[in-house]
Amino acid sequence: MLAVRMKASATPPPVITFSERDMRVLIDQGSSTNILYWLTYRRLGLPPTNLEVCSGTLYRFIDEQVMIKGVVELETTFGECSHACSIPVLYTVVDVEASYNIIIGRPALNKLRAVVSTLHLCMKYSVGQEANHRVARWCYEDSLQIGSQPVRAKEPAINILDLDLDPRCEPKCERPLPTEDLKEIKIKIGPSPTHKTRIGIAIAKEEESRLVSFLWMNRDVFAWAPVDMPGIDLEFMCHCLSVLPTSRSIAQRRIKLGEEKRKAAWEETCKLLAAWFIREIQYPTWLANVVMVKKANDKWHMCTDYIDLNKACPKDPYPLPNINWLVDRASGFALLCFMDAYSGYNQIRLHPCDEAKTAFITDSETFCYKVMPFGLKIAGAMY
Repeated sequence: MLAVRMKASATPPPVITFSERDMRVLIDQGSSTNILYWLTYRRLGLPPTNLEVCSGTLYRFIDEQVMIKGVVELETTFGECSHACSIPVLYTVVDVEASYNIIIGRPALNKLRAVVSTLHLCMKYSVGQEANHRVARWCYEDSLQIGSQPVRAKEPAINILDLDLDPRCEPKCERPLPTEDLKEIKIKIGPSPTHKTRIGIAIAKEEESRLVSFLWMNRDVFAWAPVDMPGIDLEFMCHCLSVLPTSRSIAQRRIKLGEEKRKAAWEETCKLLAAWFIREIQYPTWLANVVMVKKANDKWHMCTDYIDLNKACPKDPYPLPNINWLVDRASGFALLCFMDAYSGYNQIRLHPCDEAKTAFITDSETFCYKVMPFGLKIAGAMY
């Protein structure tokens, strides 16, 4: 809170000085103008002729519209003695009753480069261009006490990890074991004696009996081969290739394979045909070659070169579902069933409109996938 008094000066214009001894000056950071009340203007002894004409009103000022009598620019001094700073301030003069003499708004505070603290009820601003040499010397001495530590360049670490990410290949190392041991239940779920399932050994006897009875009653939902699940509704689950509309279809020229590779490729193709994973297609617009890769067990693995198709499909930035949603849905249940998705490829149907885009060429015929094949960019995230 500051007060207003006239400072003796031999030269006009008059100077308004804000001191700390008196009161009734409001520092208002929400005001877009500096307000000088008409009663204060007359007590300062300023002639009305000094006012510059300004037609207009102040809206939402004390909940009403207030007519402006004019504007005047006065030299204003903030502080006293060595802490004084003078700047020209443009005041808007209004004729209303108020509890304050002057309201200092944002225009004057910005020109003063002042910082107002409502917590400490004070205002801080710069005075002149002088620097505090004592504080600067203290900071310099403190910085010298901090010893500089030499920075040594670290040798770049080179880590090379070579993994075969094809889940159909035989693993070279053992898979992680579950934290709880499993045992095979002594019931016949599938048509073959080898079709069994496993449950945890920590389940109580009563829970185990109910679980075994439940599995036997629902034995028809188990699928041991692709022929056991031919009629999955595409509305329930299928994969669509998000090919960019501006992409141009590319048909690769057929690459000749050696006799050994050609025979292995035909054997793999026959397996896919028997499992209803592929079908024959004529005149495809997209066409890829097969690439035969030798596995560690000296067997051949057939891959499809989908490099052109992958370039035309943008990468999915959100491949995983909401983990929080999955955890919330699983909470509250005493038993948890895990699905073995280790051999998950060729299990998700492709949308019929996208089957032709996965076409590949063999030595004599052309086929396309009806299920999601291995080698697509988004295949891993989709599974």
